[in-house]
Amino acid sequence: MRRGRTLVAGIASALAATTLTVSAEPAVAVDNVNTKNLREAVTVSGILQHERVLQRIANDNDGTRASGTPGYKASAKYVKRTLRRAGYKVSQQRFTFPFFQELAPATLEQTAPTPTEYETATFSFSGSGDVTGTVVPIDVMIPPPTEPGSTSGCEPGDFPAAPAGPAIALIQRGSCDFGVKAANAQDAGYDAAIIFNEGQEGRTELIVGTLGAPVDIPVVGLSFADGEALYNATQSGDVEMQVTTETETRLGAKTTNVFAESRAGDPKKTVVVGAHLDSVTEGPGINDNGSGTATLLEIAEQMADLKQQPRQRVRFAFWGAEEPGLLGSEHYVANLPNRELRKIVANLNFDMLGSPNYARFVYDGDGSDTDTAGPPGSAQIEGIFNNYFAGQGMATDPTAFDGRSDYGPFIAAGIPAGGLFSGAEGIMTPEQAEAYGGTAGEPYDSCYHQACDDITNLSTAALNELGDAAAHATWTLARTKSGFFEDGSMRHGKYRAPKGAYDGDLLRR
Repeated sequence: MRRGRTLVAGIASALAATTLTVSAEPAVAVDNVNTKNLREAVTVSGILQHERVLQRIANDNDGTRASGTPGYKASAKYVKRTLRRAGYKVSQQRFTFPFFQELAPATLEQTAPTPTEYETATFSFSGSGDVTGTVVPIDVMIPPPTEPGSTSGCEPGDFPAAPAGPAIALIQRGSCDFGVKAANAQDAGYDAAIIFNEGQEGRTELIVGTLGAPVDIPVVGLSFADGEALYNATQSGDVEMQVTTETETRLGAKTTNVFAESRAGDPKKTVVVGAHLDSVTEGPGINDNGSGTATLLEIAEQMADLKQQPRQRVRFAFWGAEEPGLLGSEHYVANLPNRELRKIVANLNFDMLGSPNYARFVYDGDGSDTDTAGPPGSAQIEGIFNNYFAGQGMATDPTAFDGRSDYGPFIAAGIPAGGLFSGAEGIMTPEQAEAYGGTAGEPYDSCYHQACDDITNLSTAALNELGDAAAHATWTLARTKSGFFEDGSMRHGKYRAPKGAYDGDLLRR
């Protein structure tokens, strides 16, 4: 849709009416839709009112709203009560999932020959333990290959027989999932595993992610520099390390997705507008993703108050268990009968809209900036956002469909998708700082996945700007009556979703 940042001032439509054609797909236009009334009704004060309730819920429930905890249950109850009062048809979908949390930080220390402490972190679904043993490198490539592709630990045959006494596998990140590496180490008789980053540009920092499924042994991460030094030390003799982890895994934990559906609109053409409701276990999640949740609640309430009638059915979705790996949205899509799935004409996803050092990220539906396009129709959705921001004289940046949020199961099913994102752990560039007024060299959200992601961790400017854009896109898709929905461009065309490196927000390889 655009190459790099987009900033166009003086676009004619002050009402942010959107018309877009896309050369990469059939020339299908989105109707001009006047969204002014809804945008003016959606306010930052309204969004913050919901955010304060979510903060109080976290305060009353050990500082978290993670799925599988009382804090999530209370959050879901609040969403249901709010939207029933607004007149929506409210329902919930129960499901079970593997709950994981870290009870204490991992430690990693070389005990011999040179006592050394290392910065480390626990992989999700690691087992608990306190292991002191001999380090065994597993098919490590030092120096690393030019392109990512190490197969360290990817095959059972990579693992030599474990030495007598406790043994710790030293494994390099590479071409297969972390869970495969950890399971192979456990099956080969190793008592713990250390996975260090591979070593190419962008793959050097401390690595941590998800194993995808529980293992019994401790599994921790390490940076490339520390992993390389540890590997080199093993080439001169035995190296002994101590690894400690303290974790909890509960299989079959219970949680819910919550839905609120408009009573008007064509049920054969449903727009799913979603945000995940859960936080991580480490904090209250007021930006991630209280900001998306609160914005959807405000949009839904104001749509109802204005008594505006959508042409398409609108289904607001509040996803459970996003943080462990998009489990709520995956459960929803996987369990819909095909006849119901085909009624979903578009998915909008709003995950983190209030980052303190924010940028205006728009999902790159046509793949022109990130080489990962969404299903047919996604380019038009991208254009709705880009044209809106251009009409306001506001810059945007592209963000990839990299599998890190709940659009993932929809695009995998061939459903066009799009949405907004204000930034997470990534670092703001000087160019972005100039465009958005932020601080270069700092994270977009320095409290991402931490206890400090609380009510003070929000930009009201971001909530205002991205909240208006979310309302605009929601009402545009709800009201359009053109061939946008009719010519097949948004009807589950043939599409092969890219297999990303993430399960939700967590790296898996």
